[in-house]
Amino acid sequence: MCGRFAASSKPEDVVELFDVEHWDPTETLDPNWNVAPTNSAFVVLERLGRERPRPLRQLRVLRWGLVPQWSNSAETAVKMINARSDTVHEKPSYRQAFAARRCIVPVDGYYEWQTVPGERGKARKKPYFVSRADGTPLALAGLYEFWRNRAVPPGHPEAWLVTFTIVTTDAEEALAPIHERMPLFLDRRDWDEWLDPRLTDPDALRRLLIPPPPGALLATPVSPAVGSIRNNGPELKEPWAEAEYETTLF
Repeated sequence: MCGRFAASSKPEDVVELFDVEHWDPTETLDPNWNVAPTNSAFVVLERLGRERPRPLRQLRVLRWGLVPQWSNSAETAVKMINARSDTVHEKPSYRQAFAARRCIVPVDGYYEWQTVPGERGKARKKPYFVSRADGTPLALAGLYEFWRNRAVPPGHPEAWLVTFTIVTTDAEEALAPIHERMPLFLDRRDWDEWLDPRLTDPDALRRLLIPPPPGALLATPVSPAVGSIRNNGPELKEPWAEAEYETTLF
């Protein structure tokens, strides 16, 4: 499960890290330390062109929460923020995007909530920020899709909506006590294949759905303030001492 993440990297840094060839500087975003479903985020993808012999790697701003091409409404987005790696190749909502529209979502890390016992037997939620132990960005495997809004005419600014979802997998052993699922992050050696739209064989692509060896991620307890989308700042990623949870309501 991935329901919130932080993305504060400058677009220029993302362009350099992922060898992006095209980015429109007018398409930009402020740093966001509490990205929620239906928010926009930077996404790295590749597109084929009629006059290009190879795909062009781009940095784009897309909305989180995939809307399938066949959907009658964009309201499905909030329910489709994640796609399971074990079924993404066969589910009608994702299989076309998996075959031809894969992307990378560069993030600082993601938030996860662990259910823990509280006072009088009432469960409470303890938030964690999960990031790479070395501090480098996570390259989350994603899918993107185009959706035509039939309620407006062609050429209207809202005629097309481009959305994405994040692929998830079983959590590694150290993270499983927090949550049984985790976003699938890609090893650098797999970035080119994952992004290449010319690779469309589902069986060949499924081998890329294996996460890197465990041990690369670090889970840090953080403030419950992250639970509200009204809160947004780098302090949301800062560690919280265990003692502070004893006096905080979740």
